[in-house]
Amino acid sequence: MLERARAGDPDAFRDLTEPYRRELRLHCYRILGSLTDAEDLLQETLVAAWRGLKQFEGRASLRGWLYRIATNRCLNALRDAGRRIPAEPVPPFQPPEPNRRGEVTWLQPYPDTLLEHLPEPAPGPETRYETREAVELAFVVALQLMPPRQAAALVLCDVLGYPRGEVAAMLGTTETAVKGALQRARAALDARPAGGRPPAPLAGSGDEQRLTRRFAEAFMAADIERVVALLTDDAWLSMPPAPHEYHGIPAVAEFLRISMAYPGNRRTVLVPTGANGQPAFGVYHAESDETPASPAGLIVLTLTGGRICAITRFHTNHLFARFRLPESHSASRPGMPAAPRAAQPPARSRRRLE
Repeated sequence: MLERARAGDPDAFRDLTEPYRRELRLHCYRILGSLTDAEDLLQETLVAAWRGLKQFEGRASLRGWLYRIATNRCLNALRDAGRRIPAEPVPPFQPPEPNRRGEVTWLQPYPDTLLEHLPEPAPGPETRYETREAVELAFVVALQLMPPRQAAALVLCDVLGYPRGEVAAMLGTTETAVKGALQRARAALDARPAGGRPPAPLAGSGDEQRLTRRFAEAFMAADIERVVALLTDDAWLSMPPAPHEYHGIPAVAEFLRISMAYPGNRRTVLVPTGANGQPAFGVYHAESDETPASPAGLIVLTLTGGRICAITRFHTNHLFARFRLPESHSASRPGMPAAPRAAQPPARSRRRLE
């Protein structure tokens, strides 16, 4: 197949690279933090691989060669164009003053449907994180706050399990430099507050379903007291690409009070989905029971124990199709309860970021 692809057979090239497309897209997402950018860079990677296939000598595996191209394409994109900062949305109401402003406003959610059938990396001395653990929002945000080469080294070694020598070849540097980048990246992760929180309920478990269903029912009813009762004391709410962040129950409650009051007769419907290995909902708004509900963003919940410690509201209506969410929802239908999600195995590492 490789020889046929080298000879210019596009079908052979497609068959050769198809097994790696999903994991390469996820790799680009981890480094870039944006699904839109990751899909663009995946296409650039495949075009570069097609054009350079004759120079592939087989000294490394085809998978490793593709990761080398993808990683360097992502780093080049960050270096050449800088971070593409989305325009800050203008809310239709006057929000309360945030008590923090987030740095990673380009963050987008990653559909759980794209995490299906991904291979787990072979355990190695550098591997520290399971595939799903390393796509959680907190982990991806932490990567965005690192220098890009540090983030790339950490993903290649600690998530994908590549040895430092091979990562050095991928990045065009020395093994000593990779070791230093890893040490700094790990220190940055360790310095972020984990809070000693208990782990989240297992995906698809009864505990998770009950908690997310209670949230959906309270949110659709605009019952702020019931929503707040489900939060940890240090819970926070963010809204990429808006930089506004509300930390602590009083700040979150005040934002919900103002946002849910606009306009007073609007109906809200939540449709369950999954993002970044976490429970999520497509949000729909309708002006009345007689009009269809239109997309109004995605909500991703971060859980700890039997509570919610973070609500991330993404203003990303253009991604609804990627989450297999409908373009509209009948406002006369009741909100859909949270559907069971696929159960996940326990993570190898307990070094989870909240």
